[in-house]
This record gives sequence, C-alpha cells and structure tokens, in this order.
Amino acid sequence: MTVRTFTAPIAVLMVFAALLATMYLGYASNTEKNLHDFPVALVNQDVGDTLGGKPTNIGAQVTDALVAGIPSESVDLRVLGIAEARNQLQNGEVYGAIVIPSDFTKRLAILGAAAVVPGEIERPVITVQTNPRIGPYTTGIMQRIADRALTRVDETVGKNLTDQVNAALSNGTPVEMSGAARLLLTDPVQVVTAPYRPMDDGAGQGLVAFFYTLILLLAGFTGAMMIHTLIDSVLGFTPTEYGPWFVQPPATGVSRLRTLLIKWGVIATAAPILSAMFLGVATALGIPLGNGPLLWLYGTLAIIAVGITALAVLATFGTAGLLVNLILFVVLGLPSSAATVPLEATPSYISHLAAFEPMHQIYLAVRAILFFDARASAGLGHGLWMTLLGLAIGLLLGVVATHLYDRRGLHRAAASDPAPVAADPTPLAIPVAAN
Repeated sequence: MTVRTFTAPIAVLMVFAALLATMYLGYASNTEKNLHDFPVALVNQDVGDTLGGKPTNIGAQVTDALVAGIPSESVDLRVLGIAEARNQLQNGEVYGAIVIPSDFTKRLAILGAAAVVPGEIERPVITVQTNPRIGPYTTGIMQRIADRALTRVDETVGKNLTDQVNAALSNGTPVEMSGAARLLLTDPVQVVTAPYRPMDDGAGQGLVAFFYTLILLLAGFTGAMMIHTLIDSVLGFTPTEYGPWFVQPPATGVSRLRTLLIKWGVIATAAPILSAMFLGVATALGIPLGNGPLLWLYGTLAIIAVGITALAVLATFGTAGLLVNLILFVVLGLPSSAATVPLEATPSYISHLAAFEPMHQIYLAVRAILFFDARASAGLGHGLWMTLLGLAIGLLLGVVATHLYDRRGLHRAAASDPAPVAADPTPLAIPVAAN
C-alpha cells in the first residue's frame, strides 16, 4: 500500500468539494448583488388630463422617472403596450409588470382638488403584476424592485402635488388644508401587487416544475448508473457482491458497442414506464399537470436523452465517467437550472452554464407544459430542441467511442478470478461463491 492510495482519493474529493461549494453557495448567496438583465415590463396607459390649465400626463412623467431611476445593469425594463406586456407575461419572457392606469393623471387632479374641497376621493393605483409561474423566488425579487422604485416615485409625485395645492391656496383659495389632506398628499399613490395568472395550490408556488424536472433527470442519470452496473455484471465484465458473497459470472466477450446498445435498449424500454409512473403519482397527489399526455411524452424523451448520454459517458471514460456524469447532471445542473433562483440573480458563470446544461433545458420544457399552456415560445420549443440535441450528442459519443475501442482491439477483459479460499478457513472467513 503506497501513499498514493490515500492522497489520490483525497485530492479528487478536495477538487469535487471546491466545485460543490463554488456552485451551490455562489448560486444562493447575494442575489441582489448578482442581479442582471432581470426582465420587467412597464406599461403606461395614462391618457392624461388638464392641470392648472395645461395638458399633463403624469403617467408619462412616472414612466420617464422609472426608466431613469431603475439601474439598467440590473433590470431590463421594457416599456410596452398592455397587449405586448400580457403576451410576454404569458410566455414567461418578463418576470413582472408595472402598470399605470388610464385615469392616473385624472385621479391625481381630483386628489389635489379634494385637498381643499371636501368630498369622497380614491387614491390613484399603480399595479405591480408578478409572474409566479416563472418561479417562487422571482416574485420576491420583482416586489423588491417595484417597491424601491415606486416609493421614490410616490414621494416625488406627492411633493409636486403638495406644491401645486399650496400654490393654489396662496393665490387666494379661502380653504386651508386639513392635516389628513396634507398627509394624503404626501402619499398619493396606492401600489397594489397582484399575481398574473395565479396558480392552483397544488402547484406548490411553482416548485412542482422544479421537482418534476429533478425526478426526470434522476430517473435517467441514476437509471443509467444502475443499468451500467447490472448489465456489466450479467455479461461477466464486473463482479457482484451480495453481502459477503462474491459472484463472478463467466465473461461473454460481447463487444463494447453491442454492450452499449443493450444498455441503451434497457433505458429506452424503461423510460415510458417511468414517465407514466411519475404522471400517475402526480395525478394522485392532485398536482395540476397542464397537458398530461404531452408531459408523459416529453418525460419519456428526457429520461431517454439523459440515460443514453450518461451511458455513453460511462462507455467512453469508464469508471471516471461516474464522476463526469455526477458533475454534468447534478453538480453543475441544479444551480444553472433556474428552477428556484432565476438565472438573472445568479453569478454570470452560473448563468452561462444554462446554455448547455441538461437540467435547464428539461426545466424550460416541463415548466412550459405545466404552467404556460405548453407554448413553444414559453420554453417548450427551446427545451425540446436542446433535449433532442443532447440525445444526438449522446448517441454520437457512445457509438464513435465504443466502435473505435472495438476496432483497435481494446476489448473489455473479464475481471480477474477471485482469490481461492484458504484450505483451512477460520470460522470468521468470508464465504466466496463463484458462478
């Protein structure tokens, strides 16, 4: 036994631990600092009114103030019409919308007049629409952005309105403002937060899409690990231990390519069964599934794509493929999936991974089926295309690698015969069985 027996595994574990910490802690920490390109719609429906004998549109002034005041490096503020804003909300292209109503200026004018003329009034309302179908954490970020920006707008509008009323009073208006009226003028705008297309309680505030994605990925990833081990054992390439019993079937001499095809056949056969099981459990739990048949079909494809790629990696890299698969599908996949924290609130190195990471592609498709009416523009089209691309890469990698290995005569040798049992075993000797 050499020093390397201890140092090599520890070195691998250290590298693996550093990667884990960088990905998972960087993913969840300091989302405010990492915020970039967070898409928000801004809609001004205000038609304006006449104030002090002048045509005025305070909604347009508020819009300009928000565009100037919200940092562009953090928020992608899109000034849109109401129809386009709703379309982008439905497709998940924006994570929320700030909507200024058509009577905004008129209500502020009435509010100013009511400060000196008694009467029933209502504060003008600005609506902040969140998009909970994107993800639960997205709603909180949207609310914080809107609260900060609209608080400053409210203060500015209140000051201007107070100045206008004071100017009117100084010009001879005989009525003094009451304390309540002055207080109302300092906070003239009411901000109402409402979810756009609220979800059923069974959707778990959007987390169902994340966990459904996770079980599809794990079915393909862990399924590939199990199939790889079991098929290799049956074909005599690796031994199997059942407690103290050591089983070594005779090697069959099957080629690498044919072995891989057998494994692919198993995962392809199991995938529709597993996808149906997931769908059945979700139905029994009362989870809203959107388009159930489509979810089953895509789930089958996702399991096959992940399983075939994972098996191809194992066939190409051998034992090292276990670590490669773990990093590819889990360590890098979970933080870059955007299933809990949006990519726009993660460090740039994590958001860049989402361009190719399998879990993000699966999540986009699953979320679109569950929450966005299976719209291609809401992520289903992109997710489906990338899943098929991943499947093609896995097929190509597996076929090319195993064919080259076979062609060069790098056949898989059977494991060495087990050590013989001692002639006079002690009562504590481990029994050995050979098949």
